[in-house]
Amino acid sequence: MAGHNRVSTQALTSLACAAAAAELGVQPADVRAEWADDAGLLALSLVSPIAVPPLASVTSPADLAPWGGSAWERAARAKGRVLESVASLSGALISRVDLRISGVRVGPSLRAVDHRPIVPGEGGLRA
Repeated sequence: MAGHNRVSTQALTSLACAAAAAELGVQPADVRAEWADDAGLLALSLVSPIAVPPLASVTSPADLAPWGGSAWERAARAKGRVLESVASLSGALISRVDLRISGVRVGPSLRAVDHRPIVPGEGGLRA
C-alpha cells in the first residue's frame, strides 16, 4: 500500500521504558530513556533502578537464581532483551542499548522469575 508509517519519539521512548522496566522488575515510570543517532541507526540510553531481593534473604549466590542472577548478570542480559523487544515491536533499527543502573528497589520484582520478553497483547503491552 502506498504511503509511509512513522513511530513518534515519544512512542519509542514509552516502549523502551516499558521493555526495560519489565526486564529489570521496576515500574516504567522509574526508567529514563534517551535516543541518539548512531550512524543512521538509533542508539538507546537507559537509566533505571533494578529490583533486588531483600538483602536479609540472600545468604548465598544460589538465593539469586529465582531473580535471574546477580544485578550485574541481569543488567547485562536486559540490554539485549530490550533491544530485541523494542526493535521487533517498533520496527526501528537499533544499534545498541546502553544501560546505567541508578539504584535498587528492594522487594518483590514485577518479573522476578518470569523472564519472557515483552509481547503485544490485548489492550497494549504485557509482560
